[in-house]
Amino acid sequence: MAGRAQRSGPAARGGAPGLLPPLLLLLCAAALVPTGDGQNLVTEDVTVVEGDVATISCRVKNSDDSVIQLLNPNRQTIYFRDFRPLKDSRFQLVNFSNSELRVSLTNVSISDEGRYFCQLYTDPPQEIYTTITVLVPPRNLVIDIQKEIAVEGEEIELNCTAMASRPATTIRWFKGNKELTGKSEVEQWSDMYTVTSQLLLKVGREDDGVPVICLVDHPAVKDLQTQRYLEVMYKPQVRVSQNYPVQGLTREGEPLELTCAAFGKPQPTDMRWLRVDDEMPQHVVVSGSNLLISNLNKTDNGTYRCEASNAVGKSHADYMLFVYDPPTTIPPPTTTTTTTTTIPTTITGTYFTHEAKGADDAADADTAIINAEGGQNNSEEKKEYFI
Repeated sequence: MAGRAQRSGPAARGGAPGLLPPLLLLLCAAALVPTGDGQNLVTEDVTVVEGDVATISCRVKNSDDSVIQLLNPNRQTIYFRDFRPLKDSRFQLVNFSNSELRVSLTNVSISDEGRYFCQLYTDPPQEIYTTITVLVPPRNLVIDIQKEIAVEGEEIELNCTAMASRPATTIRWFKGNKELTGKSEVEQWSDMYTVTSQLLLKVGREDDGVPVICLVDHPAVKDLQTQRYLEVMYKPQVRVSQNYPVQGLTREGEPLELTCAAFGKPQPTDMRWLRVDDEMPQHVVVSGSNLLISNLNKTDNGTYRCEASNAVGKSHADYMLFVYDPPTTIPPPTTTTTTTTTIPTTITGTYFTHEAKGADDAADADTAIINAEGGQNNSEEKKEYFI
């Protein structure tokens, strides 16, 4: 116990092993040189995020009750069995038995990184080491954009910086759900790395309001990202629609109504109708975005254009008018039914196919007929009736 008490003072002050009692010094000196094949001593490397807790375990297989101790990278004894000579309260005993010495280190910092030695006082002594690796997430993540407001067709530059990480951060870019490729540069300051990634992006009107995301790929952190929304100015989009006639052809004598719609950023401030390559007919009525022709005729044929403009530029949409003949009116077919009523009528007439006997002696035709009717017994006389 006296030896332990003497050792605790120098170890707490970072003292050298030379201040230890001769017997303990001899044991420590023998442990400084790894001997044996370490088949009975087991440990694992530890990776921990800065500020978290690292746990070091020195385990013995087939223990024979030999003494286990844990040393820091400066080979100062942290724990000798269940006794802590090193006066760093961040080290706490988690478990001690004949087969294991398990120690926790809270609030880990970069200065704690390195090799920690597990020693087993056998004959010959055994020693293995475990490495503590400390991960440091980026301190800050910032996107700088070259132009707050861009115009469609421009190429803009965005820079994303991840500061003071360990190891160096990998930066990924996304526009909406689409991953883009940037160009990264790494600067090292002491044990820390600052990474800046540059993205060149040609913007269009479809990019207005779309988020550009800078995402960090680092083992010490999950889902660390920042984003900026693009603001893109673009010239108007123009569309002409026909309100009337809703369906069918534009015919002579009928009305025509057109509407012009324009969208842009900024919103168009100037909108006008014109007739391409000709004067606008006098009977055409333009009211805001509407164009009305109440009575079409073939002199109205032509191309009508709606123009809209804003601070970015001017756009237009055309409507080609062709006036067709009015529909031809054909009278409905007429069905006529004719009914003929026949009334039978008998007309009796007498005429002679041969001249009556004695007709030549008659003074006139009537006399001849009378003379003929008077001769009823004449067998040569012939009569016919016309009905």
